[in-house]
Amino acid sequence: MTDALPDAAYVVLASRTAPALDGGFAVAVPGRVGQLAAAGARHPLLLTLDAADPAIHAAWRDDLVGRGLLPDAAAWRNLFDDAVADPAWLFAAGVPGAVDPSVEYREVRDAAARPLVSLPVLPNDPAWHLTAARVVVHAPDGDRVLAGFRGLYRAWLEHVVAELRAGDPSRIVVVVCESRQVGELLADWGDPGVRLVHTVHNSHLPAPYDDPDVALAAPWQRWLEVVHRFDAVLWPTRGQLDDVARRFGADEGFGVVPSPVELGPEPRAERAAARVVMVNRLADQKRVDRAIDAFARVHQAIPAATLDIYGDGPLRGALQSQIDARGLGEVVGLHGSIAPTERDAVFETATLLLVSAAFEGQGLSIAEALARGLPVVSFDAKYGPREVIGDGGVIVPRGDADALADAVIGVLRNPERAGALSRRAREAARRFAPEAVRPALVAALSAALRHPSRRA
Repeated sequence: MTDALPDAAYVVLASRTAPALDGGFAVAVPGRVGQLAAAGARHPLLLTLDAADPAIHAAWRDDLVGRGLLPDAAAWRNLFDDAVADPAWLFAAGVPGAVDPSVEYREVRDAAARPLVSLPVLPNDPAWHLTAARVVVHAPDGDRVLAGFRGLYRAWLEHVVAELRAGDPSRIVVVVCESRQVGELLADWGDPGVRLVHTVHNSHLPAPYDDPDVALAAPWQRWLEVVHRFDAVLWPTRGQLDDVARRFGADEGFGVVPSPVELGPEPRAERAAARVVMVNRLADQKRVDRAIDAFARVHQAIPAATLDIYGDGPLRGALQSQIDARGLGEVVGLHGSIAPTERDAVFETATLLLVSAAFEGQGLSIAEALARGLPVVSFDAKYGPREVIGDGGVIVPRGDADALADAVIGVLRNPERAGALSRRAREAARRFAPEAVRPALVAALSAALRHPSRRA
């Protein structure tokens, strides 16, 4: 098979993948399982660590399977679902102990509603995942404790790895870690048969988001201090890889492996004359308020233009108030979350995708829009927009709402230009088709497998 992965067991590890809560992350992470399967991995798994109710996990699994992002429900495993189903591994991992009376706990119960695990709640500690606050396991023969979430996560992962090696104790297991907090906890995992690969989903830069030498926030600083312990790191863009390599040291394990998008059939030719759309979370990073400011000018210049915003988040109320205050209620609408099938229909009928984010990793919705022939007008935010959009849209200075408005007006007033951008958008998207991305993924993982574990 061309571009085939070496024989090994492959798992994708994330803290949580909630379709309605985690935006593009909840698409990219299960999509990685499909990438691995398409590259020859046998029965790759998605492993998650959140303590939601098993019924909620089942709903999330069904959603992802229904979208085609997971092959079947058996491809998903969760730490707490496993513990409820068979807690023997959990009981065996702890040592005798009891709850810490100075710590608040959250109980996880088994199928018979009996206490199974008590998790420490540390709301005022941004490094909660690094503490040794006791995780208490309520075993039949008495309470046992694990050293923090590190001890809990490692106990489960070692259990999963042992299962994957059943009958072949020398089998290599590749763990593709999608969560920075979890990666920190695993950076000293010394199993010589584990290859720990880490992905990156977002920019590591704090405000003003464009200075590669600025002092970093503590979570990113800690992670980057251990970045060379991972057997491979998959970056979404060349620009971010280069900035990190210059500041923290180059590494032969670094590779550019963006999230792929399915191109689908050729997009329809008919599009609305002046329909602009946005598809993103309503969160600070996306700076939707700047897009609304820009669209006030667009509406003045082109009264028929509309802006439909799809997505949800904590800023929905504030953004609706801004729309009302600007008198844009008839032309700017907040439509909430959108299903993938509906999203493709939106992308195929709109004129432009508007992106006003302060920063991006890759910007998965940008590539998805390009695949449907939808041009993009975006701020020049590190790192995704410039590398992803290419000549399939227009880039304007970051944060400049007037320039954003001018770019939108310029495209909407020129149907010939809009058509040309649409054709170029589809071509730009071909760089992110699964078959285009797969060789880089296979190369990065194959190189990691050729060398001993960096943590052994």
